[in-house]
Amino acid sequence: MRGTDLKIFFATDIHGSDRCFRKFVNAGKFYGADVLLMGGDITGKMLVPVIEGPGGRYSSHLFGRERTVDADGLPALRKEIADAGFYAYDTTPDQIAEFRERPELVEETFRKHMHRTLADWMSLAEERLRGTGIMCLLAPGNDDPLFVDELLGSSDMLVNPEGRLVELPGGFTMISVGYSNPTPWDSPRELPEEQLAARIDALAVQVPDMSRAVFNLHVPPKDTAIDQAMALDAEFRPVMRSGAPVITGVGSRAVRDAITTYQPMLGLHGHIHESRGEARIGRSRSVNPGSEYSEGVLLGALVSLSSKKGVRGYQLVAG
Repeated sequence: MRGTDLKIFFATDIHGSDRCFRKFVNAGKFYGADVLLMGGDITGKMLVPVIEGPGGRYSSHLFGRERTVDADGLPALRKEIADAGFYAYDTTPDQIAEFRERPELVEETFRKHMHRTLADWMSLAEERLRGTGIMCLLAPGNDDPLFVDELLGSSDMLVNPEGRLVELPGGFTMISVGYSNPTPWDSPRELPEEQLAARIDALAVQVPDMSRAVFNLHVPPKDTAIDQAMALDAEFRPVMRSGAPVITGVGSRAVRDAITTYQPMLGLHGHIHESRGEARIGRSRSVNPGSEYSEGVLLGALVSLSSKKGVRGYQLVAG
C-alpha cells in the first residue's frame, strides 16, 4: 500500500449512469487507491424507449423533449441515455401498444436490461482491475432490487459486501447495510428504524476492533450535515415556508445511534445526493460524497486510513 495503511476511493448513487461507472472503475489507478467501493444505488430507474419510425428515423423522449435521429445518430442517442442513468430500449410502435395492454412486460423488460447492464459493468471491472491488486466492492442500496444481489455475488474477483463483515487490506474491517429507513418512494430496500437498527447491530457486534472499523451504511445519520434535503408532502411536492423550501434531516436515527454507540473510525454514506460533506459523531467521522450522476459527473471521497492514527484525511473529488 502506498504511503498510508489503506486508501479507499468511495462513490455512490450512480443510478445506472454508464459514464459514472466507467469513471469509477478507472479511479482506482488514477487516485492510487487500494480499494474501490461503490456504496449503493447502482442500478438505473427507468427504460427509455427508442422507437423505430418511418423513413429510417428513430425517436425518443429524454429530459422532457423528443429526440429524433437517423441510423447514424443511434449510437450517440443510446450513449446519452445510458450516461444519464437510463436503459435505452429499441422498440416499435406496435410493441409500445402491447406494453400499454400488458404492464407486466414493462417490468420484465426493465429487469432484463438492468441485469444485462450490470453484468456488462462487472465484466468491464474484472477486465480493467485484474492484476492491479485493487480490491473492488459493489454494494447495493435502497433503490437496487433484491435480485441484483445474486449477480453482485457471482464474481470471483468483485465483492458484494452487503450484510456481512469484509476484511479490507491493512487489517481493517467493514460492515455494509444498504437498506434505508422509510422514504416517500417506497423503494425496494426499506425498513422501519427498529429493524434497521437490529440489522446494523447484528453486524457491528462481530467487529473485533472499532478503531479499525468502517461502517458502509447507505443512509446517512439523521440530523447531520450529510442528510439535509427538502421536506416533501404526501404528493411529493416541496414543503414551503415563508416562500422557501423547508430543509430538514432525512437520514436514519438507527444509523446515528449505531455510530454513537459503536464509534467506528469511519462511516461511508450516500442516499442524499445534495448533502455532500462530512459529519462527526464523537470520535467517528462520516462522509457522504454526494451524487451528480444525471450530469455524468462522478463524485467521490478519497479516504486515507492508518492503523495507528485512524482517518488520516479525506478529499472530496469530482471527475
